[in-house]
Amino acid sequence: MRTALIQLSSGDDPVANLDSVLGYMDRAHAEGARFMLTPEVTNCVSTSRARQKEVLQSEAEDITLKGLSQRAGELGVWLLIGSLALKTDDPDGRFANRSFLIGPDGTVRARYDKIHMFDVEVTPEETYRESAGFRPGTRAVLAETDFAKVGMTVCYDIRFPALYQALAQAGATVMTVPAAFSPVTGAAHWHSLLRARAIETGCFVLAPAQCGEHPATEGKTRRTYGHSLAVSPWGEVLIDGGTAPGFHILDLDATLVDEARRKVPSLSHVRKFDGP
Repeated sequence: MRTALIQLSSGDDPVANLDSVLGYMDRAHAEGARFMLTPEVTNCVSTSRARQKEVLQSEAEDITLKGLSQRAGELGVWLLIGSLALKTDDPDGRFANRSFLIGPDGTVRARYDKIHMFDVEVTPEETYRESAGFRPGTRAVLAETDFAKVGMTVCYDIRFPALYQALAQAGATVMTVPAAFSPVTGAAHWHSLLRARAIETGCFVLAPAQCGEHPATEGKTRRTYGHSLAVSPWGEVLIDGGTAPGFHILDLDATLVDEARRKVPSLSHVRKFDGP
């Protein structure tokens, strides 16, 4: 399956961000891509809760979901919308960080709400409390396509290997990890974590990323690490998207999953144990 990882530098204007993604989709389709992936918070990267409340929409109304789903249907491609920040009807007003798999007919085939919230202090100057603005999901999602079973995850989930083992044992052969990774943690851990999850599960790991400095009309600007990665089931980095917006093409060879799992069948060797 010819696949395109789309790397973005989304700002806090969903209309401008949508136009950018549609352009990349058209170009990737012209190069033969039939499965496309975008990063986390494709529709809006913002550090301002006021700006988010102003421009974010519910799933039923979201212009990015509508626009990208329509284009996927027009092109006849599978599309992983890495995630969208969406308004919910939660009493506390928190948003959802929701990933969507769109089928070639333009319909939503699967939804996944990010389970693990990025509540960290990377440095005294760089702190995050994602759970203050976003409510965590509670359910792992394995999506069916005509070319693979896809385990859907988002960004910080990558630090929780039990999620990936569960998805692989349920049948996943491709893991998606759309992200907006911090430059500090990205430089230290991004490549290692993605390669580890691929090696442990014998899956392809596809991680489209946000990159660079994100335009902001309100609040502080944010920077993200970039380096969209595609990793083989043997742990080889097949694509590194660097630090600029764009898209990168690769062909997924399903036989590599079988080959890796035959060489090291660790998924069949998992044992229950007592303690500690």
